[in-house]
Amino acid sequence: MAAETNGTGVPSATRGAHTPDAGVSLMGGHPVLDFANTVAWRTDPARRAERVTGARAWARWGAAAGLLAPGRSEEPGGTSATAEPEETERELAALLHLRAQLWPVLDHLVDGEPPPPGPWGELRRSLLLARRNAELPPAFPLRWHPGTERPADLVHALALEAEALLGGPSLTRIRRCEGPGCGWFFLDRSRGGTRRWCSSGDCGNRDRARRHYARTKHPR
Repeated sequence: MAAETNGTGVPSATRGAHTPDAGVSLMGGHPVLDFANTVAWRTDPARRAERVTGARAWARWGAAAGLLAPGRSEEPGGTSATAEPEETERELAALLHLRAQLWPVLDHLVDGEPPPPGPWGELRRSLLLARRNAELPPAFPLRWHPGTERPADLVHALALEAEALLGGPSLTRIRRCEGPGCGWFFLDRSRGGTRRWCSSGDCGNRDRARRHYARTKHPR
């Protein structure tokens, strides 16, 4: 399968996607889904693993996703040389909190259920805060412009991207990988809307291997 991009021209990894040190993986087709996919094996507690840890790693991820200015992660202070450690920790905590609220909202969406009130309320608060901290240039089409320098800017950018995704035409194309324990999300842009896996070369291969094993163990 050819490598996909997240809409910014950044190639997505297609193999070893669930390996914690596999690097930035942008196979979801949208920054919000790629953000939700920054935990490997999300629905399998035994294998669950963070794929992005620390301010520098999040800065690299944000730049790869097209949401932060590139090169900020190489500065002495991470994404900002003037940021205090406590401030950076609060910003990172807000980032992880947003991700934790997005998971149940997206899970309920793909399951055809209304969003859960608690996470939905938290997502709404994140969106309102993002708008208060964003610019709205006098130009058309109207578009909010969050900052591009710090973890807090990444939180606001992702909240605004979530608003656009959950209120836009791609909403009906959001899927969750069928691989056991995976839990990753993606936009299904296949012609027939039949894509099942986060990656054909990852969970798709595992499914083919399972079916091959089942056939050889229990031949008809």
